[in-house]
Parts: sequence; structure tokens; C-alpha cells
Amino acid sequence: MRRPFVRGRYAPPSPCYNIPSFPDVTRMRNVGRKDSIAGSSDADPGLAQTMANLRFPLLDGLKDTLSPGQRLLSLAIGLFLAVCSGWAAATPPSLPVEVSILPQKLFVTMIGGDRVSVSVLVPPGYEPADYSPSPSQMHALATARIYFAIGVPFEDAWLPKIRAINPRLEIVPTQDGIQKMPMDTGGRISPGKPRLLDPHIWLSPSLVRIQGMNIRDALIRADPQHAAIYRLNYLRFARYVNSVDEKILSILAAHRRRTRTFMVFHPAWGYFARDYGLRQLPIEIEGKDPAPRDLVRLIHEAKRLGIKTVFVEPQFSKHAATAIATAIGGQVVAVDPLAENWGANLVAATEALLSGSR
Repeated sequence: MRRPFVRGRYAPPSPCYNIPSFPDVTRMRNVGRKDSIAGSSDADPGLAQTMANLRFPLLDGLKDTLSPGQRLLSLAIGLFLAVCSGWAAATPPSLPVEVSILPQKLFVTMIGGDRVSVSVLVPPGYEPADYSPSPSQMHALATARIYFAIGVPFEDAWLPKIRAINPRLEIVPTQDGIQKMPMDTGGRISPGKPRLLDPHIWLSPSLVRIQGMNIRDALIRADPQHAAIYRLNYLRFARYVNSVDEKILSILAAHRRRTRTFMVFHPAWGYFARDYGLRQLPIEIEGKDPAPRDLVRLIHEAKRLGIKTVFVEPQFSKHAATAIATAIGGQVVAVDPLAENWGANLVAATEALLSGSR
């Protein structure tokens, strides 16, 4: 025996979130109050036929316990939820984008939010100077919408090949608007050879803001209907960059009596040093270990400045750095300029670089 329907005990399913407006629901509710679609003065015959053809198994079990008006309201709710499901499924997919190095992934993700799907070409532990993409990476690049370049050396050889397999790919040079400076050679210049420009622009918060603007503008061009989201996310990103800048300045203020020179194997920290009034003392120049005469000079300079730590990147050999650290009675410490957690990495690197000198 069926239990009689008790008014007030039946609760229709709760509506889904982020639902577009559905003006016909109100009209159907009014129709239901008259207990008959045909008897309503504002009923839509086409809508009535659609409602009559709809089948909702869950509601079919209740049809004998509902009054005609309640039955129509339940059908309206079922139609409402069906529209919700279809509308959610129609949400446009995220933009597939590619970046060269890990720090860029953070930049693009913060500005693009869930509207982007970011892949990184140079994986952790690899050096972007001479990296070669794998076949699977080249396959993924064939379907990417945007490539955010940053000016690292391997891009010169590979971007033309990437464009050839995906002519519709938009290549965005995020370094646009940035005046690059020559690589720091520590006073050692190769005769007759032009000085290379420093590509490590992601290690300067002031230059990262410019890169962020270029990322924002490219996303707006590719996905203009979400322009407001990208603009708002960029403002949040800029505040994040500013907070990192302020933390670095506070660390420097707390160590103002220490020497402002730090020793590194690879001269990646030129823009960082320029921003904060520091000086990097590089060991290798243009990918070459120092000559014996230069090694002696570096050891003498480190002793004179009281440097006790030699910083190396995980991607490079520690041989020359270890020799210098041994000679000065110091230590070798790894600092990775390619870490994905950009802000925390810069703050930690600042503390490490300053703690390596007296």
C-alpha cells in the first residue's frame, strides 16, 4: 500500500550552482497552480508539448502521490536540472599553452587561472641553454594555442621548428619591453667575441611584472570573452610580485652590514643583483670553467671579501666551485634559479646569498 503524500515532506532536489537564468520556470510554476496547462491563459503550447514528452524516472515513482500542480512543478525542476547539466557540459575547454621554463608556469597559471592548461618544455634538472624537446613534447606543441617564450637560448633553434608543426600557434615573447643587459663576465672578456645578453629576466621582480603584462595581453587576445578575469588575475599577480619584492628588501635591510658580493658558478643573478644593489662574482664565463690564472684570482677575491659560500645551480658541474670552496675554507650550496615556486625561491635565495658572506 502506498503511503499518502504529506504536504511539506517532499523536498525537491536542491538547484545546481552557477545556473543561467531560466525565465520559463516561473511561468510553469504559475501554470501548475491552475492544475492544467490547457487551462492557463499564458501557457505556451509548444512548452506544454515538450513538458508532456519529458520522462524523469525518479519522478515517475511519485506521480500518483502528487497533485497535478505539484507534478508539473516537479517536471519543471527536472527540466531545470537537465538544462544545468547541459550548460555545464558546454563550458568551453581551457586554453592549452606552453612555456619554456618552470617559473613561467607559475606566472601563466596565476594570471590565466583555470582558463589555461600549462605545459613546461624544459623539465626540472635540465638547462635551457641547449635543451632539445622530446618527440612527445613536439606532439603536444602541435595542438597548443599559445607559446610563451622568454628568450632562453634553446628557443632560437627550436621556435622555428615548433611554428612549422603548428602554424596557428601564437608565439608570445614575454621579454618584449625589457632592455636586456650583457652577461656578467666578472671582468673576464673573450677577445673578439661579442658579449651575450643575459636571458635570466625572471629573477628580477621588476621585470617579472612586465612579463606578466605580456602574458595577460596575450590571453585576452586569445580569449577575449574572459578578459575581465585575466585583468583581475594580473592585479593579484602584481600584488604577489610586490610582496616578494618587499620581503627581499626587508632581508637586505636586516643584513645591511654584510658585504654585497656573493660568488656563483653560473652568472644567472645579474638582474637580481642590479635590482638590489648587489654584486655577483661568477666562476664560469660563457659555459667555460675558469683558467688556472682566473681560478687563483677568484680565490684571492673571495678571501678578501670574506666570502664563505659558493653557490651553484643543480644543472651545472660543481667541480670548479668545490675547488674554490675548499681553498677559502667555505662550502658549496645549491641555489636553483629555475625553481617553480618563484617567490619562495627568491626569498630563500636572498637569505642564502647574504649568509654566504660576512
